[in-house]
Amino acid sequence: MSQDRLQQSQAPGGPHHLLARCVGDWEGTARTWFEPDKLGDESPISGSIRSVLGGRFVVHEYASSLGGKPLSGIATLGHHLDGRQFTMSWVDTFHVGSDIMTLLGDAGVSDRFSVLGSYFTGEQSPRWGWRVDIEQPSSDSLVITHFNVPPGEAAQKAIEIQYRRRG
Repeated sequence: MSQDRLQQSQAPGGPHHLLARCVGDWEGTARTWFEPDKLGDESPISGSIRSVLGGRFVVHEYASSLGGKPLSGIATLGHHLDGRQFTMSWVDTFHVGSDIMTLLGDAGVSDRFSVLGSYFTGEQSPRWGWRVDIEQPSSDSLVITHFNVPPGEAAQKAIEIQYRRRG
């Protein structure tokens, strides 16, 4: 990857610029659904998103709770210039167990993008899809929505994080 291509991607309107806009300290509410249209949990969440490796990636670290028990996670997000797609790796203490979920997604638009991965549900079961939509409607708000995608079915909202910038 040439430095010129990365700089172009970091310019306003570029995919790395979209990632850089998310950098900061955040707080808000995390909502979790285990069944469609039936809220299972609502908890405060705090997170930090920082730029790493010369702006090639951002790292989102967060802490919340689920059912009163602590929950934390880390997601690394980037944009593969040659592949022209967003990339994400995600680990946490609840949803992905001991796996590292890898997600890939579309080129995005000026304020949002989506990535799609899958996870193991058992030896006799097909993998389920997992989609993450990231949208920044304003410089001080960030919405991260996760969807379960059962095999052959429509996506179902699983987690919604409504962040507001701290400070």
